[in-house]
Amino acid sequence: MRVLFTHSYFLRLDAKQWKQQQPYPPLATIQAAAFIRDNKYEVELFDVMFEKEASAVIETINKFKPDFFVVYDDGFNYLTKMCLTNMREAAFEMIAHAKKAGCKIIVSSSDSTDHSENYLKAGADFIIIGEAELTLKELLDDVSNDGNNCANIRGLAYFENNKLIKTAPREILKELDSLPLPAWDLVDIEKYRSAWEKSTGYFSINVFTTRGCPFKCNWCAKPIYGNRYNARSPELVVKEIKLLKENYGIEHVWFCDDIFGLKPGWIKKFSGLMQKNNLLIPFKIQCRVDLLLEEENIKHLADAGCDEVWVGAESGSQKILDAMDKGTTVSQIYEATANLRKHKIKPCFVIQFGYLGETLDDIKQTIKMVMDLMPYHIGVSVSYPLPGTKFFEKVKDELKSKSNWSDSDELVLMFKNTYQPQFYKILHRYLHQVYRSKQSAQMLWALTSGKEKWNKRNVLNVISLPVRIPLSFFYQIRLKMAGDRNTSYIF
Repeated sequence: MRVLFTHSYFLRLDAKQWKQQQPYPPLATIQAAAFIRDNKYEVELFDVMFEKEASAVIETINKFKPDFFVVYDDGFNYLTKMCLTNMREAAFEMIAHAKKAGCKIIVSSSDSTDHSENYLKAGADFIIIGEAELTLKELLDDVSNDGNNCANIRGLAYFENNKLIKTAPREILKELDSLPLPAWDLVDIEKYRSAWEKSTGYFSINVFTTRGCPFKCNWCAKPIYGNRYNARSPELVVKEIKLLKENYGIEHVWFCDDIFGLKPGWIKKFSGLMQKNNLLIPFKIQCRVDLLLEEENIKHLADAGCDEVWVGAESGSQKILDAMDKGTTVSQIYEATANLRKHKIKPCFVIQFGYLGETLDDIKQTIKMVMDLMPYHIGVSVSYPLPGTKFFEKVKDELKSKSNWSDSDELVLMFKNTYQPQFYKILHRYLHQVYRSKQSAQMLWALTSGKEKWNKRNVLNVISLPVRIPLSFFYQIRLKMAGDRNTSYIF
């Protein structure tokens, strides 16, 4: 039996990400493909990342002639968790092409979990709910043997007599080392290498060490891996990195876990193995500020090659952090940032504007925090209600006309808050301009004082300063027009 795997993230359909040209392969997709291949199925990957349109799949379907067509989205990617409508429409079109070719169609994604009926009506035969490898294998076995045992397979949604059926939930896989290494051989690595080298000058790849997150931020959805936290062994992770370096010459790693290194002792063991195997490849991780207060762990990260740590700072207002059930404090953000810098690791912040109850004073506190700490990078967004969260339940009645963005740069606030949606889009641009202005000014001082090297990147940073300063004032004026009379004094 032949199984054709694909996913629904078309880079070209997300203008912001297409411009950045920093794509990562569909890690969850090739992980599932490796597992199914090990169970004696013939597998192929149609990677849509660089494709122009969904109809491109037709050629691969006609050539490979799959029995099963599996749309398996990457559960490690925040872009797929947001369920962008451009990608949903592309998935529906691919499903239609596969249906026309007579394939049995299976879908596993955050969006299909939340909108199972829509995907089934679009032509899917089965939706996998939750962690998918074991469910997919059991389903393929059953359908391949002309069985009729779907009702006993955990983690499925399907139509029976025009009625939606959902089977019992699938338990989370605890022993992640039981999975094979992802099927990297199915990926056209050179396309990814080319994009990264042109945009950044180096080649980065994605690796996972864990699944799930035990924390309870009330805006964060976990439809695939849930609230349980399970880790691969440091030995297996290091083995994969070594193979990727030897086979593909990777120069950088993004550990795409929601939370890196939460398991006690894991970071220390991992760091020792990376050093022992001479694998000091720069890498970035995602973590929480309250987990970055132990200096010993940060030292182990630095010794292993950690270059950047992205933290969900979210807000500089303790009131908003508490409203989010974030479980962290503003003082911890300051302390964690200082700890990272002490060990030459670049702190990077994710900032979220527009959460329920946020006032101008809360916004000012957030901007002050960013300008005080000057992280290496910032990612700014507005609050995005995801199904299955407490936050979504609070605002769902306001989402009838719009509940998803079309692409990651739409940045539309989809519920009523202190200000109109346009205000938050301008605020996003304003913060970036004032932050970059100060960053450019700091770089100018560092270059003239000899603390930084005169290279192309640093010089480009400095020469942008005369443009960024007037843009900051421009967006400040626009904020005043879109907000209230006090907005002009936001910074």
